[in-house]
Amino acid sequence: MLDSIIKEQIKTIFEGLEAEYLFDITASQQHESYKELLELLEDVSSCSDKITFRIKEGEGLSFMLLRNEKETGIKFRAVPNGHEFSSLLLAILNLDGKGKNFPDEGICDRVRALNGPIRLTTYVSLSCTNCPDVVQALNVMTTLNNGIWHEMVDGAINQAEVDALKLQGVPAVYADGELLHVGRGDFGTLLEKLESRYGSKKNKSESLVKTYDVVVIGGGPAGSSAAIYSARKGLSVAVIAERIGGQVKDTVGIENFISVPQTTGNQLANDLKNHMTCYPIDLFEHRKIEEIGIDGKKKMIKVTGGEQFISNAVIIATGASWRKLNIPGEEKYTGHGVAFCPHCDGPFYKGKQVAVIGGGNSGIEAAIDLAGICSKVTVFEFLDELKADKVLQEKAMSIPNVDIFTGTQATEIIGDGEKVKGIRVKDRKTEIERVVDLDGIFVQIGLAPNSRAFSEILETNRSGEIVIDSYCRTNVPGIYAAGDVSSVPFKQIIISMGEGAKAALAAFEDRLRGVI
Repeated sequence: MLDSIIKEQIKTIFEGLEAEYLFDITASQQHESYKELLELLEDVSSCSDKITFRIKEGEGLSFMLLRNEKETGIKFRAVPNGHEFSSLLLAILNLDGKGKNFPDEGICDRVRALNGPIRLTTYVSLSCTNCPDVVQALNVMTTLNNGIWHEMVDGAINQAEVDALKLQGVPAVYADGELLHVGRGDFGTLLEKLESRYGSKKNKSESLVKTYDVVVIGGGPAGSSAAIYSARKGLSVAVIAERIGGQVKDTVGIENFISVPQTTGNQLANDLKNHMTCYPIDLFEHRKIEEIGIDGKKKMIKVTGGEQFISNAVIIATGASWRKLNIPGEEKYTGHGVAFCPHCDGPFYKGKQVAVIGGGNSGIEAAIDLAGICSKVTVFEFLDELKADKVLQEKAMSIPNVDIFTGTQATEIIGDGEKVKGIRVKDRKTEIERVVDLDGIFVQIGLAPNSRAFSEILETNRSGEIVIDSYCRTNVPGIYAAGDVSSVPFKQIIISMGEGAKAALAAFEDRLRGVI
């Protein structure tokens, strides 16, 4: 199954393993994926004398990962290839203490403090680009806390189970049989949900206070740029972020980043992080802002988990997040017919009829992608004209199973109590409403600024953007804003990077002038 080049790479990755690892397989020889699983695990085992496997007859198809003959809590009901192959390799490296995707010690302490026992099950699609992030995060938590067990399930080979749960979105995480999370999610989001559900023992990171010359809130293009420019001035810098890369990580292809003809969101996010690590910048990922206070020139930022950061200069670069329709039925059917990522959830609608809400670049790109999977794609755009680039419009209009309606407002998502059955839309000129029968709805109506945590102390405009001047200064001296969270026109990666640099330079100038 694995070619010789990949095997050589795996041998290099595993050459330093110290513990003994065992793939403990339980499977029926009649299972359609039996041979595929055995070939994959045999190939991986052949890459290290520290890895073996054993097989016993049983129902279905699964294997547990054992370390020194002891269960680790990590289980796969899948053939972990495709995007999930890295999840298998990382699980072994993490258990051996050699993984590079562990969070910092403050977050590790919060995981260790979770009250157990916690039994987690994550349903995935092997074609989903967001599923590995969730699987790998929960495997790390399982490695850190022996009161957590995590099982990854491939929905495609466990279809009856998926149908019984009426799942229409991945990744879908269940905690002790109850749905905990659906869709893209990072380590911090999952940890917060587990803390909320199970509670935590007090951890040593609580009430820890850290002081810096500059605190950057946000780790996307604007935040990374601001941090690098500040560090190059010789200042002590901290970056507090829910995830490094921010919204960029949800972008599949990037072709307008000048001097780089083509890259991906994940690659750019990794490049941003790697660039920041070239400087003495302290990265605090998976943190959510709880409170920000002002005492004279000092700003105090408190994050989930109890840590506090103090600085005279704060640069807010929290970006934006997917905007929702906020119509009846949307929240109820999210994960059961309402989706936000066509790349992750599109395969669930193979041969079915779907709608895309939004006629910008994201919406039209989604329609084009879905047209290759679904029997019919209907695009509804609120405005009288599409906002997407002309080349995308022409491509979408040339596809026979794509219909486009402008001047149309979505008013209600209709379901049968378990899943989506249709959508109610209104013609904005005639006011006539109609119901369109369909199986799924992909919401692609742009982004909303992540400014809520700061709205009580900073001036925001009608759209919720933080109002800034031409130097990225806000109405509060010493607080700056950059990128998509700010009122700067045009939300583009390259503009955000420039704004981040501008904010850092303005903060440095204000420091020299004694303003902060």
